[in-house]
Amino acid sequence: MNGTTPAGMLAGLGWMVLAQTSPPANAQTDSVAAVAIQSLWDFVVKGGPMMIPIGLCSLVALTVVVERLVSLRRRTIIPPEFLPAVTKLLDNGADARTEAVEYCRENDSPIANLFAAGIRRLGQPVEVIEKSIEDAGQREMVKLRKFLRLLSVIASIAPLMGLLGTIFGMISAFQTVAVSGEALGKTELLAKGIYQAMITTAGGLMLAIPVLVAYHALAARADRLLGEMDIMTVDFIEEYAHAQRDATILEPKLRAADAGEDSKDDGDGKAESVIVSGRGEVRAG
Repeated sequence: MNGTTPAGMLAGLGWMVLAQTSPPANAQTDSVAAVAIQSLWDFVVKGGPMMIPIGLCSLVALTVVVERLVSLRRRTIIPPEFLPAVTKLLDNGADARTEAVEYCRENDSPIANLFAAGIRRLGQPVEVIEKSIEDAGQREMVKLRKFLRLLSVIASIAPLMGLLGTIFGMISAFQTVAVSGEALGKTELLAKGIYQAMITTAGGLMLAIPVLVAYHALAARADRLLGEMDIMTVDFIEEYAHAQRDATILEPKLRAADAGEDSKDDGDGKAESVIVSGRGEVRAG
């Protein structure tokens, strides 16, 4: 009668229902803002308590990586001026060994410690020199690999800590849904809890992957430096220890040969004197 039609009434009723069921625009904006990650600190906070040990492990790993990068520089392990200087001292003769050992002690690098162990044993059998250098090399290897085992442990436990945090978050999310009667049928509450719980897994993997890469890179650098030091010590043994051994072996032979020549000369002199004396006797007869 007043100009309304059944179609108009149904349309108006539909709009009323949508208005009642649809959340306000401000409410949707607040919900998105509550879920969205605004910063790194926000990422850590939303991850829950397990993000604390993961964060501490990341600080420890960063400290170890920086320290090893500084310590495993080649000029620190094998100074470029060391080999020419110690070779020059050794070439001055046996009297310069004390100076060479003192120079190695002042240099205080891993390669200097290996050479010092070998120089102290010069004059002894080659096997003794090699054993001394090998023992010193084992000690230096431990120093070069220092803290690398800690990186390996962090790379192994970081994903496990992340998984544990996710399990705790899932338990909390399902507990919230089970306790709250209003949460029944509202999957967004469960999804929010799972979303926050997965942050710890992501954090653990974000820590484990770069730490594992850093571990293998630093281990490879340490092995390469150890290989270079091994080559240098082998050259040292061949040039000085073996040469000294050969000289020690040849010296008695040379002395025996010299003694034989001297005795031969004495024999020739005696023979000549006998011949001369014989001639004299004949002439006298």
